[in-house]
Amino acid sequence: MPQSRVLEVAADRVAIEATLEEDSHSLPPPTARQTPTNSIRPIGGSTVTTATTNGTQRRRKKQYAVSTTWERDYIEGKLPPDVNTVACCCAKRVGYMFALCSYPDGTPILIAGPCWPFCMLVTVPLILGISFCVAWFLIYDSKKFDLPDWMLFIYGSSVGFVMVSLCCVSCRDPGLLERVVDEEAGEGGWFWNEQVGSFRPPGALYCRECGVLIQDFDHTCPWTGTAIGRNNMFAFKVFVASVNVLCYFSIGLVIWALLDGLLS
Repeated sequence: MPQSRVLEVAADRVAIEATLEEDSHSLPPPTARQTPTNSIRPIGGSTVTTATTNGTQRRRKKQYAVSTTWERDYIEGKLPPDVNTVACCCAKRVGYMFALCSYPDGTPILIAGPCWPFCMLVTVPLILGISFCVAWFLIYDSKKFDLPDWMLFIYGSSVGFVMVSLCCVSCRDPGLLERVVDEEAGEGGWFWNEQVGSFRPPGALYCRECGVLIQDFDHTCPWTGTAIGRNNMFAFKVFVASVNVLCYFSIGLVIWALLDGLLS
């Protein structure tokens, strides 16, 4: 290789090394660099930003679309005291609902609706009271009525299934939506809801009794104590079907006992 070519290559290498050194000095120190973030789109439609630090993620708590009137009165302390003030004093308020247990991001695990007193004082006593009378006087007392012992197990299992399905309806999030104020949501086919100050997706409606926005809201059922939406609709149908089966089962046992008493 000619000596002039060797000098040109050496000069280019020096120039490249000098450029790389300048770029390295222009970078901010490690402590000043921004923490990488990821954007997650939750069910409610708003963006939850998570910051990654040392391999761990931290996400903010969800802000649900609750009634703006209730929210203002709650912040100003104007909500009148009632039975919920005492019975649910340790629960987190989400509109007129009460989150008894939640995940770190605010997603409720157990949540009670506004009609929980009616459910606890009317629905539960009716189911357990009538079932206990039927089981005790018609099945357990087998000396009067010739019923097999396994009938008590079947009837007790039916009552237990009804109570479990009722719990799955009453204590589950019906489909709460987060507050979305981004105008891009309106361009995507969402509709503005003035009662909660948020955009809502198609199918979501405002529940006046609960004071929140619920996805696929159907109605508020006082017998279960809460609203019926996307997340607890299946459990509600199971509860209605099972409680009807239990009712017909109980009526059948009563009729059988009456006929047995008349014939004997």
